[in-house]
Amino acid sequence: MTIGVLVFPGSNCDRDMMYVLETIMGHKVVELWHKDSDLKGVDMVVLPGGFSYGDYLRSGAIARFSPLMNAVIDFANNGGYVLGVCNGFQVLCESGLLPGALLHNTSHRFTCKNVHITPANHASAINADLSDEALCIPIAHGEGRYYISDEDLKTLEDNNQVIFRYSQPDGTVDDSANPNGSINNIAGVCNSNRNVFGMMPHPERAADENLGNTDGAKIFASLLANVKALAQ
Repeated sequence: MTIGVLVFPGSNCDRDMMYVLETIMGHKVVELWHKDSDLKGVDMVVLPGGFSYGDYLRSGAIARFSPLMNAVIDFANNGGYVLGVCNGFQVLCESGLLPGALLHNTSHRFTCKNVHITPANHASAINADLSDEALCIPIAHGEGRYYISDEDLKTLEDNNQVIFRYSQPDGTVDDSANPNGSINNIAGVCNSNRNVFGMMPHPERAADENLGNTDGAKIFASLLANVKALAQ
């Protein structure tokens, strides 16, 4: 499977993502520059973390208008699989490919630390093969507070579009486990067609044995195995 990793000016997790997808997970990786207009025939697109365009105006708001995003939007609307992590999640929300928005953390501070997340269900490619155990995954964001209207939240929950929630190490979901004030402890969501995924925690920073944590590799393994199976 060939995976394209989109690079914006200000992306800083693109190399980490490419390394994990290619060296750890064993897939072909293609770098996609934001000014391009062609996705080069990739089977899946990943938008990595960072500070696209310096996060001026609002995180992800300018990157949404990059030339290549038109191709990404068409790709997703035609059933192509897309993953956005951290800033990539923000870009997907700004582009309308995912519901909701990412607001400033309730602390109004940039937060960088390990947190725990648990699968909210097993209804999507990204969490289908995971157990119910909590995963230790790093976060690094200042605008990670997921927000959505009450009406749309009900739709999201009813459709099992929440993919991960912030939790305690034992999997308990409560307010004290919420690092940014996200509604319903939401750490990641998918679209109604289950082919576009966004999450604030960084699985690529927890996927190498040399880092002492491979919980993130479990997320990639579920996603990539199921995307490959569905594409066949």
